[in-house]
Amino acid sequence: MNTATTRAASVALPALPYEQSALQPVISANTLGFHYGKHHKTYVDTLNKLIADTEFEGMPLDQIVKATANRPERVEIFNNAGQAWNHNFYWRSMKPNGGGEPPAALKRLVEASFGSADACKKELSKAAVGQFGSGWAWLVQEGEKLKVVKTANANSPLAQGARPLLTIDVWEHAYYLDYQNRRVDYVNAVLDKLVNWGFAAENLAGND
Repeated sequence: MNTATTRAASVALPALPYEQSALQPVISANTLGFHYGKHHKTYVDTLNKLIADTEFEGMPLDQIVKATANRPERVEIFNNAGQAWNHNFYWRSMKPNGGGEPPAALKRLVEASFGSADACKKELSKAAVGQFGSGWAWLVQEGEKLKVVKTANANSPLAQGARPLLTIDVWEHAYYLDYQNRRVDYVNAVLDKLVNWGFAAENLAGND
């Protein structure tokens, strides 16, 4: 294998955890094909070009995000690394036939923090719909409490030292082919029918 090929594979594009048609009718195969196959892939390909011959080459993706956060001279690397990592996390935050109730350990934290799973979903919806412009809504863990936060562009709780449990992508490319400007319909459909509480439970502190 030559050096150029090695560099190109430094950060890999992981396979989707389901078929491109598996999230229909909430997210169409057409949207998923463009979102994953074009947008996500471009972030990964661009990142690999940017980190060639730098100290970030060969570094795990999450470490690249943390190492370049809040460094203006590394903003291009951070933006592409952040978006690559965020998308990896987003795909796993959903599953076919998702929704329902969280697993027991997560449910206890959700109820202690928000009162109920429905109240938690309302907070996530509010954050996702209220994020001005491109960005993300997140469920995060801080000690024994959970909270909802939102981030703009490529930022994430990971870059801020928090523990993310799940996310919703509210960049327009995540929903515009299916919902046009109806972001609220997309967000609520994801929360009702696709949200992967099991993945969120796996991310709780102590499960590392």
